[in-house]
Amino acid sequence: MAGRCCPSDFVQYNLYTPDVQGEIDVVAINFRKKNVYICEVAIHLVTGLQYVKDKRPDTARRLIKKFNKDIDYAEKAFPDFKRIFMLWSPIVKSSAPTAKHDQVKAVEECRKHIQESRKVKIELIINERYSECLAKLREYAATRTEELKSPVLRLFQIEALLDRHVARRKKKTHIGH
Repeated sequence: MAGRCCPSDFVQYNLYTPDVQGEIDVVAINFRKKNVYICEVAIHLVTGLQYVKDKRPDTARRLIKKFNKDIDYAEKAFPDFKRIFMLWSPIVKSSAPTAKHDQVKAVEECRKHIQESRKVKIELIINERYSECLAKLREYAATRTEELKSPVLRLFQIEALLDRHVARRKKKTHIGH
C-alpha cells in the first residue's frame, strides 16, 4: 500500500468473501507486523467517485455498505491483526456548497458513519493524496535497476530510465555541435 511504505507479504485483488455477497478490491497482509489492509478502490475517471441507483447518486450509502462488509470480513478473518481500512479513488469531485449531491461530502458522510457506528477509521487516499502516492511509486521505481514485477512499477521505471537516457543523448548531441 503506497504511502505506508510497509511491505506486504501477501496481496489479493478482488477477494470474494465466502460469508457476504460481493468482493473486496484489495487485501494486503504484513505478517511480521500483523497488519491487514482492506481497501476499496474506485477509479471513476470521468464522473469522479459516484455510484448511482435508480438514476440518483447513491455514493455514501454504497460506500457504507461496502465498508460494513469489509469490516465484518476482517473481524472474522483477522481477529488478531491490526485492521487498516482504506478508500483509494483518484478523482472525488466537490460541488457547489449548496449542491444536493457532492462526492467529497458523500465520502466524508461514509467515513463519519463508519467511525460512529463501527468505531473504525477509514483512511482516505483520494485526490491530492492519491497523486502523492503515485509520485512516491514513481520515485521508488526510478531508483531501481532490477526488473520490477508490478506492471505499473515497471512502466514508471521505464519512463524514468528512458527520460534519463534521452536527456543524456540530447546533452551529448548538443555539445557535439
